[in-house]
Amino acid sequence: MYLDYFYLNDFPFRLTPDTDFLYMSPSHSRAISYMEYAVFNQEGFVVITGEIGSGKTTLIQKLLSEMDNEINVAKIFQTQLDEVEFLQSVLVEFGMNPFSAKKVELLNMLNQFLVDSYMNNKRVVLIVDDAQNLSYRVLEEICMLSGVETQKEKILHVILVGQPELNKNIESPEMEQLLQRVSLRYHMRALTEAESEKYIEHRLSVAGSEKPLFEKDVFDLCYKYTGGTPRLINTLCDTALTCAYADNEDVVSVSTIETSIEELQWKEFSEYKKNITTKAVANSDKDNCLEKEKSYSQSSQNIQGSGLAYNDSALLSEISNQLKRIADALEKK
Repeated sequence: MYLDYFYLNDFPFRLTPDTDFLYMSPSHSRAISYMEYAVFNQEGFVVITGEIGSGKTTLIQKLLSEMDNEINVAKIFQTQLDEVEFLQSVLVEFGMNPFSAKKVELLNMLNQFLVDSYMNNKRVVLIVDDAQNLSYRVLEEICMLSGVETQKEKILHVILVGQPELNKNIESPEMEQLLQRVSLRYHMRALTEAESEKYIEHRLSVAGSEKPLFEKDVFDLCYKYTGGTPRLINTLCDTALTCAYADNEDVVSVSTIETSIEELQWKEFSEYKKNITTKAVANSDKDNCLEKEKSYSQSSQNIQGSGLAYNDSALLSEISNQLKRIADALEKK
């Protein structure tokens, strides 16, 4: 479309998580450093949060590209699952076929896999994207799994990545045990205005641009309508390049950006966030009312669920004891 017109080799503002175009702002650098620390320094549990469109999934793809064959990794991107479906998804990622197994059998399969990986000096990493969608029951499963360890190190390294709601979930009274297991926790902030300008120029440069395609006055307006959110920047800039191409303009000017904003029917980012916050509060109040209505009917299920959690905990405790015995035996050799 506009590639030949602007002498570009690739579309600079795709919405897909392309690591070739990754711009490492200070916030992105800190987040991926924490992820790497969890994997390569054998820390057990890391939580990374960020707003929608902040580049979390791209960072995960970057991390995955750095892993070698000595790491067994499970990547979970579909998170609206119950406990059994979640365990099945993890085991499928590790190359198994768990769909005919019951929950206890699934835990045994995972137990054996962890033991085998440890014996073969392979790290095991579980990465969950969109983790804010995980139910409390699934988070409890992850918490117990992350507790599998020898006397010296964690066997399963967990990285939870999600939107800010994830923080609210793990800080709830029900998740106190999980929160205590979190060794590193970081929230990715949006790009600053200066970083947004560098972000745009970086992606244009990677795409092959050899001259400025955006006038300097454009960046302030871009930031006002995107708030430094990478995905929104990509959408606005791609639309702007399309408009400039359609109007036979050599560069993206303020008027081009204004036309793009009008076509996208956007409001200023501050107003957009205000509307989102208002809706979130209203939905929260509604959810609280629904939870109160369900509390009595769910009480028996919670009692039954606590029994299941106890059984799972006992099984995973046995896993840890088994791994400790293996570690001790290896040291004596």
